[in-house]
Amino acid sequence: MTRILGIDLGTTNSALATATGDEPAKAQPITQVVGPGEIAERPTLPSFLLLPSDQEVAPNQLQLPWSGALKYTVGTFARDRGAELPHRLVASAKSWLCNPAIDRTAQVLPFRGAQRELDEAMQGGERVSPVNASARYLAHLRAAWDDANPDEPADEQEVLVTVPASFDPVARELTVVAAREAGFDKVTLLEEPQAAFYAYLAARGEAWRKDLRPGDVVLVCDLGGGTTDFSLIEVRDDGGNLTLERIAVGDHILLGGDNMDLALAALAQRSLEGKTLDALQQRALVYAARSAKEQLLSAKPPASVPISILGRGSKLVGSTIKASLERDAVEALIIDGFFPKVAAGEKAQRRRTGGLRELGLPYAHDPAITRHLAEFLGRFDKMPTAVLFNGGVMKAQKIRDRIVDLLRTWAGREVAVLEGADLDLAVALGAAYYGQARQGKGIRIRGGTARAYYIGIESAMPAIPGFAPPIKALCVAPRGLEEGSTVALPDDELGLVVGEMSTFRFFAAATRETDEAGALIEADAEGVSELDPVEKLVDVEGDRKSGDLVPVRLEAHVTEVGTLELWCVARDGQGRWKLEYSVRERDN
Repeated sequence: MTRILGIDLGTTNSALATATGDEPAKAQPITQVVGPGEIAERPTLPSFLLLPSDQEVAPNQLQLPWSGALKYTVGTFARDRGAELPHRLVASAKSWLCNPAIDRTAQVLPFRGAQRELDEAMQGGERVSPVNASARYLAHLRAAWDDANPDEPADEQEVLVTVPASFDPVARELTVVAAREAGFDKVTLLEEPQAAFYAYLAARGEAWRKDLRPGDVVLVCDLGGGTTDFSLIEVRDDGGNLTLERIAVGDHILLGGDNMDLALAALAQRSLEGKTLDALQQRALVYAARSAKEQLLSAKPPASVPISILGRGSKLVGSTIKASLERDAVEALIIDGFFPKVAAGEKAQRRRTGGLRELGLPYAHDPAITRHLAEFLGRFDKMPTAVLFNGGVMKAQKIRDRIVDLLRTWAGREVAVLEGADLDLAVALGAAYYGQARQGKGIRIRGGTARAYYIGIESAMPAIPGFAPPIKALCVAPRGLEEGSTVALPDDELGLVVGEMSTFRFFAAATRETDEAGALIEADAEGVSELDPVEKLVDVEGDRKSGDLVPVRLEAHVTEVGTLELWCVARDGQGRWKLEYSVRERDN
């Protein structure tokens, strides 16, 4: 019997769950290196990749049950040892995977930025791409499963991998590429907030129908290590049966636990009495702050947590730098700094950036997560009647209480709190349950594409000095188009240039519900944002020659894995071209 494997490819932690038949989904422990030469199972796999030199960590200390000596490791030991070797540590690979400012297939991680100390320390070390880092996490999960289940290899099971609801088609496609690199030839993608809701459905069974009624709107508030993700799911009455539909998805907000780690590192540095830290020590302090945060926001937090950072030079131990983080100060900084009390409808602040800035992750300008939430709910003009929390950040009761208090204030009424599964494992468990729902053994959430997608159409007009031809946006996939659906667009007068490298511009809109396939709107219309362009050399077919303009019609298809395909079909039947996001796979 084919099993279902649900994989949460998380920014901070990854997890694996399985389900089969009518059996409930269950999490799978993951074998990994937890210390030098020490192997053990852990509930999750920390999403960290350590690339040490042989002098820093001997390869035989990184050996796994299914491998020989290795020059890298992922998981618990990578995270812990990486705090001491920050220049060898890859973190937040998923955030880099959706960063359009870099070539996401290039070997740019560990990221060194413009800091010379890091550049010097990293000389000679291996570097990887965001795609390859993600592939190594997936490959470890695959190998761990195969080692524990030799008669049921992972690549023969139904595999579901979760992604943020706000991932654009490029990031989704890159996730599929990473899965293929890890040995998964076929995967299905599922949005993380939906997976968290599926975990709630699995945990509650039929009792969910008593929790929710037609007209209820559930806010899935997913705050992880690297991102903040909001989704709205509405309960509807379909001929007497309750149905669920995902009606709204927020922007991809790079704001989460990583930002809090940086804030706590800055707080700890204030107690260093004027000591200056170099770039390596700064990174080490951030990783130490992450560990302290998890302790101080736990169910039974200590009053304070000490922090130690190795000095530089020949007397490392003697020059160790010590600091501490106090629970009350940490709670005040995180609660009031990241979850301040704001009014309904407030919008996240945007600041003007410098003309020159270091390349890096495009973090949100406004650290107030509650302000981003107010803007999200105001944009879709929906106020939830219930909230479901997900993500490691939401383990802190005081954070959950602050968000619930604000939701109740904004709504002017009670907002229920739904009890989901374990916050570390819910997404993986929900993905496995979704696999069962696809087989007709559970309720499915309707939703389709989270946004409407458009392609830019250049207007035909005489040349005018100083003016480029205006661009219209043609809707090729309306919001809510279900996976596996194909849409033939109206037969407009469109032509495709063949035999030349062309740039195709794509746009998306989350709030435009009424735009149907074939709708032609202004590219700068309200709610429309531009995505990464696609550059493609369109092959010459038949007796055509380079530069010919071929009359075509368009077909859009949303694949089973949730990626968008757009086909240009020659009207004379002599050619069919696929416009897809070009992903250059490299041996990293």
